[in-house]
Amino acid sequence: MKKTTLLLAFCVLSTITFAQQKLNKDEKKLLELVDKNYQETVALLEEVININSGSLNKEGVRAVGDVFAREFEKIGFETEWVDVPAEVNRAGHFVATRKGSKGKKIFIIGHLDTVFEKDMPFTPFTWLNDSTATGQGANDMKGGDVLAFASLKALDELGLLDDRTITVYFNGDEESSGDEEISRRDFVSRAKEHDVALAYETAQGFGTVTVARRGSSGWTLKTSGKQSHSSGVFRENVGYGAIYEAARILDEFREELAGEQYLTFNPGQFIGGSDISFDPVSGKGEALGKTNIVSREAMVTGDLRFLGEDQKEAAREKMKAIVARHLNQTHAEIIFEDGLPSMKPSEGNYEMAKFLNTVSLDMGMGEVKPGDPGSRGAGDISFVAEFMDCLDGLGASGSGAHAPGETINMKQYPDLIKRSTILLYRLTR
Repeated sequence: MKKTTLLLAFCVLSTITFAQQKLNKDEKKLLELVDKNYQETVALLEEVININSGSLNKEGVRAVGDVFAREFEKIGFETEWVDVPAEVNRAGHFVATRKGSKGKKIFIIGHLDTVFEKDMPFTPFTWLNDSTATGQGANDMKGGDVLAFASLKALDELGLLDDRTITVYFNGDEESSGDEEISRRDFVSRAKEHDVALAYETAQGFGTVTVARRGSSGWTLKTSGKQSHSSGVFRENVGYGAIYEAARILDEFREELAGEQYLTFNPGQFIGGSDISFDPVSGKGEALGKTNIVSREAMVTGDLRFLGEDQKEAAREKMKAIVARHLNQTHAEIIFEDGLPSMKPSEGNYEMAKFLNTVSLDMGMGEVKPGDPGSRGAGDISFVAEFMDCLDGLGASGSGAHAPGETINMKQYPDLIKRSTILLYRLTR
């Protein structure tokens, strides 16, 4: 057994050594620097995770931006805070830049905010075991933000960012934007000045990279009925009431649209009764009613996810037609709200995936394949995907994003930093 174990260890070491021979001297030094800086990287990760930065916590989002400003300025970046108009009611965005004339111009995308607001139970950075940690936003996406910084730090220490153009743009409201169109104007404008966009959202392990993401939009369904005594429900002069009408519509959505590739539509909230109220800012609603009253009002809010504007518009038309049918003595309307566009797969994105695959193979980390477009939700990279070649899913790996107990895979983390570093090095030569 001992000889077998030693032989396996030798084979692994030989494979890694062989792979490293495909890296040049600078690349090998970069990997050493990532290891040398790793404890500082983990300390930075812990620091930013331990600052609550829910999208509505403007002070917290800004505080995380201040930490990154401190760190990026140490490695030669100019930093600034981009404010958004007051009506957006969000903190704004962090930007760090270096400008030069060599290599591809890189636009790096992240976000500072999380889904965990100040009034939710707080989970600090905590080691669960030697390979897993937990904390709010650990993989979505403070782990990715720190990963991108760690790569750039190693490149800077070898002088490999000199005369290169890099813009790092960490949005402050990716999880909950007050107004996507207004809030992303500066983001899109700056992105257009670059050749490649790289987003550091959660990685799906070593073997997959994101070349496409579905878009997301919202919808609100409102129904009304004739309030009456429940004993008369279904009669011609009473009808079905608002809740039955809403239920009919939702079930017909399911029957007629479910199963289409890349299309999903989810009712996230359902309120109904004799009287209802809803606050769109907090997402809180109330309903008054009794079991012996035919419901007068109902409301459903949901999302619609799609790949491409054509699929979105076709789905909306089908949903409108379903809403227009009406049960007896009821009325219904549906309102659609645009959100994040989709990032459609493109030839340039697939070429970028091949480029990353070569990097990974040269490092002995295995093959990287483009992921299923339907496996990823909407992301900020979608706002700029039509203007340049893009890759996403370059950040930290983990599980449980958007939920208590969100984790980050600390065993994979240093190797993901290394692969990102070599990718950035080769793109900027």
